[in-house]
Amino acid sequence: MLPPNVSAADFNRAIAAWKQAVGADWVFTSDEDVALYRDAYSPWWDEPGERKASAAVAPSKVEQVQAVVRTANQFKIPLYAISTGRNLAYGGSAPVYSGSVVLDLKRLNRVLEVNERNAYALVEPGVSYFDLFEHITKNNLDVWVDPPDPGWGSVIGNALDGGGGWTAAPFRDHFGAHCGMEVVLASGEIVRTGMGALPNSKTWQHNRWGFGPWVDGLFRQGNMGVVTKMGFHLMPRPEAMQTATVQGTREEDIIPLLDTMNLLENQHVVNGSTSLFGGMRVPGMPGAGAAMWTLQLPIYGPEKVVRAQMEYCREKFAKIPGVTFTDGELFRTPLDAATLNRVRKVSFGVPDLSTFGMLGRNPQNPAPPGGHIGFSPIIPRTGEAVLEYLRFYTSNLQAVSEGGTLRFIGPVFMTNWDRSLVAMIMFPIGRDKVMNGKMRAAFEKWVHLAAERGWAEYRAPAGFQDLCAQTYSFNNHSLTRLRETIKDAVDPNGILSPGRYGVWPKHLRKSR
Repeated sequence: MLPPNVSAADFNRAIAAWKQAVGADWVFTSDEDVALYRDAYSPWWDEPGERKASAAVAPSKVEQVQAVVRTANQFKIPLYAISTGRNLAYGGSAPVYSGSVVLDLKRLNRVLEVNERNAYALVEPGVSYFDLFEHITKNNLDVWVDPPDPGWGSVIGNALDGGGGWTAAPFRDHFGAHCGMEVVLASGEIVRTGMGALPNSKTWQHNRWGFGPWVDGLFRQGNMGVVTKMGFHLMPRPEAMQTATVQGTREEDIIPLLDTMNLLENQHVVNGSTSLFGGMRVPGMPGAGAAMWTLQLPIYGPEKVVRAQMEYCREKFAKIPGVTFTDGELFRTPLDAATLNRVRKVSFGVPDLSTFGMLGRNPQNPAPPGGHIGFSPIIPRTGEAVLEYLRFYTSNLQAVSEGGTLRFIGPVFMTNWDRSLVAMIMFPIGRDKVMNGKMRAAFEKWVHLAAERGWAEYRAPAGFQDLCAQTYSFNNHSLTRLRETIKDAVDPNGILSPGRYGVWPKHLRKSR
């Protein structure tokens, strides 16, 4: 497979140049090797719509990244940059623009610094949450990683794709917790953002804003450059953690429950990643008992403070008639091995792979599909919005699911961010082409239906990014046009990840 509009002769010249730059062993052109970059959860598997790479290149140094990018510019070959390519259900390692060469950054895998005193890290894109956790543990540092679930992916990759974690604010908003980045532009030039633009900066990971317009956001879910280093603020190990469970039995209880939870979060009384269950029962998920609504409220901090804040929470929820408030176990850190084995590890800064157990084969799901894709619209974090979304979901379910013949998982309400909820619906994906086609159609229907109600996706699998981007259509898609203007300025040949999150270079816009 050749990259689009690239001759075999030019492609071979580029391959030769890349082999010289990174080593022949790290340029992958065989069908067997390139197949490893397929999206395992692609709903177009073995169909014409499946996104596939033409080759892959894996540099190990920033200078090699520069050389790869310059060669791609010379021959106008599209690159698709990945950190580790493990963001399953949201795209993985396959390019948005089929035929692109994957720029695989997994060999840039150094933990460059972890500063315990000021609680920050500087890492390369190939560093996974497991890698960073291992470094911290090996060096006996008193800071926590904030892992997603699963934690096998890249720290940088997860942040750039808008991912979140499970410990305390503000660390669980992974892009929000970043501080400074190094970026290779399409020209091959290196830029450092924030205070990193100062040579020999002593404050690169201390202040993210720097001087002048802030450009870091261009690289979040973007294709304006290749991020080769990124700083992150880490969570100092808290002395204690405790979770309370709050339950309401009436549908209307969700309104005062969320109002109270929001107040407590906005006051930073509750600082952990809260959980909301209810409304629609999800087999195997916590909180699927008799209560109509279940909230879980984690608090991190000094033990005395945690106990006082928990009592304050109890007083606030006691004002809601019929609601029960139950204290959970108070944990003092660090946890011993026996305790760690019986808790949700990610809530204590320990990455694991437990989500695969939830979505894999289990008594409630004896024949799981090959994977899933997720529709994740953002809705307001209010009880009224939750009830509206549930009515929206149930009123459209029969039609979208073809009379109930298609099985969706959800909605699952995720509360990783302040003032909003992710109302996730998951779509099982396997190797059945007919069923995959039905799931694709259902996904598209949910996107359009939600957009009509004022709700839109915040991240999406590669094959649906154009669809979701088109819903952001205010003023004749003025935001997309602004992004495309910037894209054309910083990447005139359009070689960096064309199509990522609906941003296409000029020469490909008519065909998207």
